[in-house]
Amino acid sequence: MTLILRGGRVLDPSQGMDKVADLVIEDGRIREITEAGKGNGSTVEDVSGLLVTPGLVDIHVHLREPGFEYKEDIETGTRAAAAGGFTSVCCMPNTEPAIDTPAVVRQIIERAEAVGSARVFPIASMTRAMAGDRLSEIADLKAAGACAISDDAFPVQNAETMRRGMEYCAQFGMTVMTHNEDQSLTVGGAMNEGLTATVMGVPGIPRVAEDIGAARNILLSRLTGCRLHLLHISTATTVEFLRWAKREGAPVTGETAPHYVTLTDEACADFNTNAKMNPPLRCAEDREALKAGLADGTVDVIATDHAPHARHEKEREFDKAPFGILGLETAFGLVYTHLVVPGVLSLHDAIRAMTIAPAAALGLPVGTFKPGAFADVSVFNLSERWTVEPSTFRSKSRNTPFGGWELQGKPVMTVLGGRIVRA
Repeated sequence: MTLILRGGRVLDPSQGMDKVADLVIEDGRIREITEAGKGNGSTVEDVSGLLVTPGLVDIHVHLREPGFEYKEDIETGTRAAAAGGFTSVCCMPNTEPAIDTPAVVRQIIERAEAVGSARVFPIASMTRAMAGDRLSEIADLKAAGACAISDDAFPVQNAETMRRGMEYCAQFGMTVMTHNEDQSLTVGGAMNEGLTATVMGVPGIPRVAEDIGAARNILLSRLTGCRLHLLHISTATTVEFLRWAKREGAPVTGETAPHYVTLTDEACADFNTNAKMNPPLRCAEDREALKAGLADGTVDVIATDHAPHARHEKEREFDKAPFGILGLETAFGLVYTHLVVPGVLSLHDAIRAMTIAPAAALGLPVGTFKPGAFADVSVFNLSERWTVEPSTFRSKSRNTPFGGWELQGKPVMTVLGGRIVRA
């Protein structure tokens, strides 16, 4: 079958392309991009007046399957992804059991192929059961289909273990993705250490805990030659460490999330557990440093850290509620409304940070319209204004601090391997 997406604004940062054109898809692959109105095919979808980009790629998502399907599962999580304009997601290993064996990697891939509305690339754990001591069988995990290695929510605290894990991953060209936190500084912490936490009487999580973790991991990346990706950067100092690493030629990339560039720790006031995450929301100075880091290319990637939780888990005392918020269904609207429209990022750079940049960080075969690439496409109405209504989310969960926000720029549909998926 040949599918034509006709007359849209085709924006592909991987090729420096931004023009009105027809996108021609054949047998699930990109065939060509041709002059508007000239493409021929058995099925034509009119997308005139809409933005057409490579399918968005989110390399930091918690799908909760296996083990925590009451929060989310692969079917509902990928529906949420498609509704947000994402055609590829990488799922984190903090499941039960953890993604630490080839069997679990294969289970996730097979499940996604059966019920998924987006591609799913499993991220395997660096240590067995994410316990921080014995390394996983990384070669076997890669052979089974793992795209990267991370202990994410349970960051490896022992520097020797991290060094050996990086040396192991470097042999196979695998990226290590690190949640950067010195946990000796964060025991009992529930939100950013600062004025708001003091007023609320809540134990704080200091910025320096992230900064120390990031510095250590960057230095170990330089030592081992292992590709390193810094997850969910939240502090100004970690942005500076990443900037230094790039000047030094270290193989390091980094991401932040839409909530870190739109909110501060003041969102936690009134004990709002839907604004509780780890690393926590920081202060306005950190937020502006993250915006600047995205603008100058220091921070490569925008990822969501989509972390669903059941209602009863979030509706409890602030210090006892779990960390994490939803992200897939609000990410594009937040980025477009709060970064692109005000001129913090160009549309080209925003789409780059959500397509080819995350794909390149992990070596994924997605995020581009080059001929022969997977026909994964996202289509957006940039002029549409909409209100975030958590009750309509495709996700099983509702834990978002953005309910009621007015946003501009809405995903209309995705195409996954040549198959149209309506948002």
